[in-house]
Amino acid sequence: MYQAIIKEIPEQVRPLFNQGKVADYIPALGKVSPMKFAMAAKAVSGEIYYAGEVDEKFSLQSISKAFAMILAIRMLGDDLWQKVGRSLSARAFNSISQIEEYGGRPRNPFTNGGAIAIVDLLLTHDVHYLESLLILVRKLTGNRKIDYDRSVAKSEKEFGHRNAAIAYFLKSYGILKNQVEDVLDAYFVQCSLAMSCNDLSRSLLFLANRGVDPKNETVVLTPQQNRHLNALLMMFGTYDGAGDFVFRIGLPGKSGVGGGIAVIVPGKMVIAVWSPALDEFGTSVAGLKALEIFIEKGDLGIF
Repeated sequence: MYQAIIKEIPEQVRPLFNQGKVADYIPALGKVSPMKFAMAAKAVSGEIYYAGEVDEKFSLQSISKAFAMILAIRMLGDDLWQKVGRSLSARAFNSISQIEEYGGRPRNPFTNGGAIAIVDLLLTHDVHYLESLLILVRKLTGNRKIDYDRSVAKSEKEFGHRNAAIAYFLKSYGILKNQVEDVLDAYFVQCSLAMSCNDLSRSLLFLANRGVDPKNETVVLTPQQNRHLNALLMMFGTYDGAGDFVFRIGLPGKSGVGGGIAVIVPGKMVIAVWSPALDEFGTSVAGLKALEIFIEKGDLGIF
C-alpha cells in the first residue's frame, strides 16, 4: 500500500517545484535545481518505500542539528539545558534580537543560536567533535561514505555573516567558551553534512523505535531521551513555521534549507523527503505537501 501511495506523489507535487525559492543566500545551495525530488520511507520492520532520486545526496543543513543533539544528550544529559532553553521561538530561526531579549540564552537548541551553543558545548567536551559526529551518522546509516561537503561549508563561511554575529553575541554573554571562529568553523562543517533520502530515513529510524536501532538492536538513546528528542523535534524542528507544520503533519520532524525534511512516525517508520525550493520559513514547499499526502493516505497520523 505505502509503495503505491509514494509512487504517485512526485507527479502530484510537481506543480509546486517552482513555487518556493532555493536557498541562494548560500551560493553552493543556490546552484541546486528546484526540479529535484526524492522521498523515502523506512519502516521499523525493515521495508523501504521510495520515489524519485532517493540515492542523490543533498546538504542536510539544519537537519544536522538533530544528530548534534543525539551526541549532546548522550554526552551532557541535563547539563546542556544550562546554556540553551526549551521554549518556542517567537522570532525567525536566525534572530539576534531574541537572544538579547532573553539575556543571551537561546530559546531552544534548533534555532541557529541554540545550535551554535550546542556545538560549543560539544567542542568543550570533545575536541574531535566533527569526527565523532561523522562516526555516529555513518553507524546510523550503515553507509561509510557519508561525509561533509567542504564546498558547501566554505560557501557558508564566506557568506555566514549573520551566524557570525549570533556567535559573537553569544560570546559576549558568556554562553560560548571556545573561540568564536573555532565554533563557527565546526558549525558550518556540521551543516554541510550530505546524505540521500535513503540514508536519512535509515539514520533516524531509532527515533521511531524507542531509541533502539531496529537493524542491529543498538541502543542509541534511552526511551526517556528518545521521547525528549522527539518532543523537541515536534515543537521546534521547523522553526517559526512549526505551528503550521504540526497542524498539517502532526508528527515530529526536522527541516533544513537544503530542501530536506525528516519525519518520525512513532512505532512505524521514518520518512525523508527532498525538494530544494523553500517557503518563507525555510521549509521545502513540495516536500511539505508530499508528506501531507503520504501521511493522510497512509493513515500514519498519531492523533
